[in-house]
Amino acid sequence: MKSKLLEVKEFESITNMSEDKTEYGNHKIPAETFQDLVRFIHEFAADEDHADALDFMKIGCKRNVGDYISVKNYVGLIQMKNGYQVQILPKIDLAEQDDNNELTKRIFLKMLRTMKDFPSKVLNDASLKVDKMNLYEIFINMYLQEIRQLVKRGIRSSYVGQEDNLRYYKGKLLVSPQVKTNFAHKERFYVAFDEFHPNRAENRLIKATLEKLQRITTSAQNSKEIGRLLTAFEMVDPSKNIDKDFSKVVIDRSTKDYELLMQWSDVFLRNKSFTTFSGSTTSRALLFPMESVYESYVARMMRKVFTPEGWSVSSQDKGLFLFTEPRDQFRLRPDIVLRRGEQLIVMDTKWKTLNDNENKNYGISQSDMYQMYAYSKKYGTGEIWLLYPKVEALKGKKDIFFNSGDGTTVHVFMIDVENIEDSLLELREALEVSTLSES
Repeated sequence: MKSKLLEVKEFESITNMSEDKTEYGNHKIPAETFQDLVRFIHEFAADEDHADALDFMKIGCKRNVGDYISVKNYVGLIQMKNGYQVQILPKIDLAEQDDNNELTKRIFLKMLRTMKDFPSKVLNDASLKVDKMNLYEIFINMYLQEIRQLVKRGIRSSYVGQEDNLRYYKGKLLVSPQVKTNFAHKERFYVAFDEFHPNRAENRLIKATLEKLQRITTSAQNSKEIGRLLTAFEMVDPSKNIDKDFSKVVIDRSTKDYELLMQWSDVFLRNKSFTTFSGSTTSRALLFPMESVYESYVARMMRKVFTPEGWSVSSQDKGLFLFTEPRDQFRLRPDIVLRRGEQLIVMDTKWKTLNDNENKNYGISQSDMYQMYAYSKKYGTGEIWLLYPKVEALKGKKDIFFNSGDGTTVHVFMIDVENIEDSLLELREALEVSTLSES
């Protein structure tokens, strides 16, 4: 199965080939596919349960251009019902390779694996042909690597109820079927019995997923691996009723090896996503909010860099409310709170592209600064830090800060996601300098 793939990055635009009146945007797609994408966005926008993500794609219109779609916030892959794929990659400023999509994908995957709900422990980057695989194929490969680990450890069997017409007596005789089936065959026994067999719900779901992925994969590497893995499930029937089989899955000590695989199977069999995103039934989508991915990545790596120096790192801190009367209301939830002894520092990650215009506050929004001021007052600390991704436009620019005059200082720091450990070491040093100057 071969599909047309359009690769775009955050903040780029897509236009309709049939409305090519004036050159605009970064990409053009066929009219039919453009309309499919518009329908996808409308169907998603109609889902009130996920209204927080409405801005991931916006439909606009310009004179002499016509309709266009701007992409932002969400990264991943959408496949239209006609097979056309739109892959959205994060906009990451790389050291010397601005258009290196392979490196961008590797960095994104590294970021993604820090997310709490992303089901992957095993990822052999070296074996992945990232340059030749879209994100969906990479996720398929992750799933296959998880199955390979399961097969090495051994797939689970259990006692499964069976009914059969045998030449020997076993288990319990089923009287009614015996009379009906074996009236003229006294040498046979229609019996029910339990057999230790791998044909259990978890394995049926995995086999059904493998068979589905075998039909839709466009990667020769994945297709070959699926064929190999299916031989390990020869004695297992593919699930015929996935809802019923999923309801039978219980993750406990004996089935811990299946936990991540069941999450993957749920995604692939039901065309779901790993996040709160929910798309149309006619399209397949795996989309991730970069704000959450970035926050998770920074928090996880910060624990690695800061904890050895005695800092405790709390992510999504929930201890305080903006108002406490007549009851606790408007919970405050800063992305990261650092504590060490009497020191307390509040940090927020913002996946936004800043600019080199000091007169316009570098593109920092007023609402973000209001939020930082509230954190400062409620947490009782003057040390507030905003962590933005590094942009080339501000390369070499340091010590961006805003002082309120009443004890609150908001510092801006640029995180290099490509070299995040080095970047966080710089941040740690900057905190030490800032703390010394305060004292």
